[in-house]
Amino acid sequence: MTSQLQNGSSSASPEVDGIPEVSVIVPARNEEGCLADCLRSLVGQAGPAYEVIVVDDHSTDGTRAIAESFPVKLIDADELPPGWNGKCSAAWTGAKAAKGKWLLFTDADTRHSPDSIARGLQEAKGNSADMLSYSPKQEVRGFAERALMPVIFAELATTYPPKDVCDPKSPVAAANGQYLLIRREAYDAMGGHAAVATTLLEDVELAKRLKQAGFALRFGMSDAVSTRMYRSFPQMWEGWTKNLALLFPNARGLAWRRAIEFAVVVVAAAFAVFAGLQDEKLAGVIAAAVTAQWLYLFGKRIRLAHFDWLSNMLAFFGLPLFAVLLLNSSICLKKGAVRWKGREYSGMRDVQPADEAGVAAGNK
Repeated sequence: MTSQLQNGSSSASPEVDGIPEVSVIVPARNEEGCLADCLRSLVGQAGPAYEVIVVDDHSTDGTRAIAESFPVKLIDADELPPGWNGKCSAAWTGAKAAKGKWLLFTDADTRHSPDSIARGLQEAKGNSADMLSYSPKQEVRGFAERALMPVIFAELATTYPPKDVCDPKSPVAAANGQYLLIRREAYDAMGGHAAVATTLLEDVELAKRLKQAGFALRFGMSDAVSTRMYRSFPQMWEGWTKNLALLFPNARGLAWRRAIEFAVVVVAAAFAVFAGLQDEKLAGVIAAAVTAQWLYLFGKRIRLAHFDWLSNMLAFFGLPLFAVLLLNSSICLKKGAVRWKGREYSGMRDVQPADEAGVAAGNK
């Protein structure tokens, strides 16, 4: 691994012509709660020669001090240009400093398996992919996370199957900025993050542009990387408000469908209980059968998200929360103003709902 401390000392593993195979770029803005775990999982990876670059995106907490305690290259993000997405600016700063033939963009709240880099690179090369992106294993705690997150990821998995993303004949393009490995030549050909700096879904836009230009994509779920995306309800609300409505065509229609689904099942279940108490056997049996059939179909849909059994059970109660959050996201985006990590994004270009050609499975 090529690694460089801020004071200039370094340790290295063998490289080819002094060029690392992979440059790992970690944009970090106020990530003191999770950055240490991320870097601990990245330092000492098995496999190809690589470097780790942490980009301090004008943090006001202990992010910088944590990065300084690890054998990584620490740099400051450029001043945020007008109209840019902050994460794009930090990622672009890191890319300009990177030396690798491949660039791996990963979030500060991720944790990587010991062979995460090697597995991603092997899969990308083995499938002749110019960009490979993993949807990480999601860690959830508490009722709200367990109820909501499976619903969101099930919707993404149902609407945009990874097999379509990997199919060069399909227009569907997907990416997840939590693990995005891209060949440097392809990245430069598309103009990098500078070319998508005015969108809130930069990973999706990169994937769409790459696929439209004839580059090959590879996308799927993987346990090579895991993450707990949000650590509190307010943070989860703010984060999904920023981008949830961008992930689905006709977001408001989807919100109403899921809200009605929840209401119908609740009413049917209540009617089944009431009918049973009143000894109206036929009506009760019909209502119970309708409820059971829907729950079965709902369970099949939720299992596509690959969460634990408890989260799958609680996901039913995530339906109304998903509907409300999706509507809120749609309203905020239509107004052209959202907040994330202490920044306000108003009037950003390209803030349009995703069409059938692009979606991200859990953009951060």
